[in-house]
Amino acid sequence: MILLVEDNSTDEEFTLRALRRANLANEVIVARDGSEAIDFLFCTGRYAGRDPAQMPAVVMLDLKLPKLSGFDVLKRMRADPSTKAIPVVVLTSSSEDEDMLRSYELGANSYVRKPVEFSAFAAAVGQLGIYWVLVNQKPPG
Repeated sequence: MILLVEDNSTDEEFTLRALRRANLANEVIVARDGSEAIDFLFCTGRYAGRDPAQMPAVVMLDLKLPKLSGFDVLKRMRADPSTKAIPVVVLTSSSEDEDMLRSYELGANSYVRKPVEFSAFAAAVGQLGIYWVLVNQKPPG
């Protein structure tokens, strides 16, 4: 499963389409703000009944989110043993070097600037999905 944390409906649709184009059959859960992402990851709020053993293979995380920023989501994930090792790919339109540095300092595994043109965006997301879901080896446990 992939957790996509994205508040922009156009970027969400582009990302979902790109993952389908890459033939990734994984379930994609979409959280539209940082608070919903935290609820999903920690089985709280509307996700209180979710099986905590079923964690995403990768989190694709936007930084500029309502309620709770991507930085806050990343910080919370890295502070908890149950989510600490989940790969996080920051997918953002931010071109600020400070955002990239802070993402890596907080434990992001990858930082990708969203290309404006769809075909470049689709290629980037497809490659990310294939790598993190199919190629990357997760730690045991």
